[in-house]
Amino acid sequence: MVELLTYIARNLVDNPDEVSVAERTENGETVLELRVAKSDMGKVIGRGGRIAREIRILVRAAGQRRGQRVTVDILD
Repeated sequence: MVELLTYIARNLVDNPDEVSVAERTENGETVLELRVAKSDMGKVIGRGGRIAREIRILVRAAGQRRGQRVTVDILD
């Protein structure tokens, strides 16, 4: 899941070297924490949060295929 989220985020931003994804487990659920450069936050979130919503849907669907519960937190 980390690789998928990293791939998606790096292709959206202007500074792909500043993309980082941390993984932690909380209450039996995998939480992926995405960090990008401040100048790229708008590109990852999108107008009205549309892009962030779609990223979360993709990662959640990929996790379900593996039998995992996965959520994405976008941190600044």
